[in-house]
Amino acid sequence: MTPVSEGWSIGVVIPAHDEAATIGACIVNVRRSLGAATFADAAVVVVADRCRDRTADAARTALGADGTVIDTTAGNVGTARRVGTGRVLHDLRRRRRGLRHDHTWLLATDADTLVPVDWVRSHLCLAEAGAAGVAGIVHVDTFAEHHASVADAFMRTYAFHDDGSHPHVHGANLGVRADAYLSVGGWPELDTAEDHALWSRLRNDGWPTVSSIEARVTTSGRLVGRATRGFAGHLGSLASPVPAAAAAPGRAHSVVTSLSRATTTNRDPAPDAAAATVPS
Repeated sequence: MTPVSEGWSIGVVIPAHDEAATIGACIVNVRRSLGAATFADAAVVVVADRCRDRTADAARTALGADGTVIDTTAGNVGTARRVGTGRVLHDLRRRRRGLRHDHTWLLATDADTLVPVDWVRSHLCLAEAGAAGVAGIVHVDTFAEHHASVADAFMRTYAFHDDGSHPHVHGANLGVRADAYLSVGGWPELDTAEDHALWSRLRNDGWPTVSSIEARVTTSGRLVGRATRGFAGHLGSLASPVPAAAAAPGRAHSVVTSLSRATTTNRDPAPDAAAATVPS
């Protein structure tokens, strides 16, 4: 993998709503990925949005002195991401005089998601190649809570292109350069599909974007999610009315696991009508 310049600043934003059970592992993986990359500075912000459990406490314990936890009552994932990104930029500016927005990479993931050790590095390599926005893919950890047909349906509909690009957009795995982010107005304050809306803003304004299977994360396959009409709802919608005994034989949980290689491309394809609407 191409070496990454030390001139980059990194901001990671993690919205969380009642995620006390998962936020600690999420943060541990984010910190491990940051530790495996080369950059000038980094800031991590967790936005505990309208939490009724110990999400904020768990996040503060996992972050220690290496990040910030914000408590909000917005009840809106777009607002949570927007507030978190504003704080990340504030923290980076405070620590690094003359912060360059064209060398600041803003990463979004979710509290029920585990990023691999090369996650930050993969995004930065694409940024170094000229991307102002990167859309990655997700691997679903388990479909155990769903109807037996859901895993097969997900694999059939979660498509990739032969060159390693894809038509998907997930808030659990999205990166954007700060100058592009600020230029398009940032995260829209939507309670669902805020990731697709930001991605559309970037593309409509002509910023160079890359959709790559090389940037990957593992996200929860839980039946009941946190965001309205989010990824969990999408998985549930794939359930077939066919009885479980008649469902297709079990296969690997995600087509991602069957890939022998992961390639990247600077071509951002026109979204596939079905696959592009997969929620984050």
